[in-house]
Amino acid sequence: MNFLRNFLAAILGCMVAIGIIFMMFFILVSLLGSDEDAVTVKNNSILEIQLQRPIADYTGTSEVNPFSGLFEESQGLDEILHAITVAKDDERIKGISINNNFIIAGLAQTQTLRKALTEFKEKGKFVYAYGDFYTQKDYYLASVADSVFINPVGVLDFKGLSSEVLFFKDLQDKTGIKMEVIRHGKYKSAVEPYLENEMSDANREQIKELIQSLWNSMVAEISNDRNISEQDLNVIADTLGGRTPKYAKLSGLLDEVVFYDEYESKLANALAIEESEEIDYINLDDYTKYANKKVLKSGKDKIAVIFAQGEIFYGEGGPDIIGQGIINKALIKARKDDKVKAIVLRVNSPGGSALTSDIIWREVELTKAIKPVIVSMGNVAASGGYYIAAGAHKIFAEPTTITGSIGVFGTVPNVSELAEDIGINAEQVGTNKNAVDYSLFEPMTDRFRNQVQEGIEDTYETFLERVAQGRNITIAQADSLAQGRVWSGVDAKRLGLVDELGTLEDAVEAAANMVELSSYGIKKFPKYKSGFERFMEDLGGASAKTKEGMIREEIGEEFYTILKNVKSITEQKGVQARMPFTLNIK
Repeated sequence: MNFLRNFLAAILGCMVAIGIIFMMFFILVSLLGSDEDAVTVKNNSILEIQLQRPIADYTGTSEVNPFSGLFEESQGLDEILHAITVAKDDERIKGISINNNFIIAGLAQTQTLRKALTEFKEKGKFVYAYGDFYTQKDYYLASVADSVFINPVGVLDFKGLSSEVLFFKDLQDKTGIKMEVIRHGKYKSAVEPYLENEMSDANREQIKELIQSLWNSMVAEISNDRNISEQDLNVIADTLGGRTPKYAKLSGLLDEVVFYDEYESKLANALAIEESEEIDYINLDDYTKYANKKVLKSGKDKIAVIFAQGEIFYGEGGPDIIGQGIINKALIKARKDDKVKAIVLRVNSPGGSALTSDIIWREVELTKAIKPVIVSMGNVAASGGYYIAAGAHKIFAEPTTITGSIGVFGTVPNVSELAEDIGINAEQVGTNKNAVDYSLFEPMTDRFRNQVQEGIEDTYETFLERVAQGRNITIAQADSLAQGRVWSGVDAKRLGLVDELGTLEDAVEAAANMVELSSYGIKKFPKYKSGFERFMEDLGGASAKTKEGMIREEIGEEFYTILKNVKSITEQKGVQARMPFTLNIK
């Protein structure tokens, strides 16, 4: 009976596998047979922007290929910006409709999108925005539009920025599972949640100043686009003056309260067509496929753009992880390519392994001795993210970039109290005095703690030296800006930690100017496997990315973020140059 059941299961499995293979074959044939005409852009069209997936600076698969975008769980900011730029000069595209809720992007990414939409409007084209629910980040993006609309029973959130930090000291005391921490830096509060039950004054100070600077940047832009004074915007936030659609309109945050069909009537009017006529929309994903075939910058000389995004871990790295393997290979390849005249390193990272950061820093040093290296900072380039950027010839940051955090720490898990409670006793035997240095099941000894502290201090001093050398300041000056303190891009510019405020495009133009190039092409690094290729590799089961997507969908973005942070903590090895806290701005 078991044999028959197993035999039938094997047959069924083979049939399913064959079915999947045939399905993939037909998809492949369809994709390979497609061309530019497969995406039809009609005259008098509207580009509809709905940002439904998380936005990454770069997905690594934006080159024209039949698998581009297939099975991808994130959207590349570089592709979105390219599509908007192409649409700006596409006579068939008359305007843009932003119809988005719950944008999953950082403030700097959102700020860059606003700039692209502003440039689109400068071509005499319209941008309208509609929402059922505007989070603050959604509204920040939508406020760039010529007109902003909301559903009559919708909600607009406009109350100022806040950040929440979780503390685990009592949890550790109750469970017997704790993190032994060693740190350097007055503001290096990445480990504070394990040591205290409440926020220190130093940590509260830096978070308050940071989010105030970010809020000021947002308010200044909203003020300019909505023609409301910054003072009035802060009054609106303090009094919740936009909490209902009616109040939001009265306060000037938006233009009209309408149902979606009425919004479409507004779009028809903007297109100068009858309300009864069908509006020709083209969605962003489809237009991106068309736009990716349009080369905006070309020339035999190239500017290399190397994307370093994610936490920093020792090893090869990948699309969401910075490892010395993949980043250094990209730097070496760009350095040895005679067509590449300058390099822009795009950094979007909260930091991580200090060792990996230093390995990448060294490769940047070797590279800049041969070719100009300019850094462009994204949402965050802090701690290890700043470490790998510090040596560049020039550093660009967005006003809303989070950077700095020059400091280091170490965390070591310990379950000795739990082990004692449940009756576990560990005994060690070694050949030499220091052979047995630490056990998860025994309290940390002073000798081991002193060893780790020595490593922390050495790493911090090295970090300061790298910053002082790169920024052409003294170690004492670097130390005064360090201690783990984080800054906004605006404050970092004021303090000399960055050179200019600007986008990735501004950094690329600066790189071209450094080597006196008037015409040039862009060469992007590294190259990653497409979502389709990763899917085929994981055909036998759900891939890690697919599993993550399923978990995110089931438990929600906020709880998924907490889960991801816990997972990151358990994977930390060695001395860490990492953001002083997990910043969840809302």
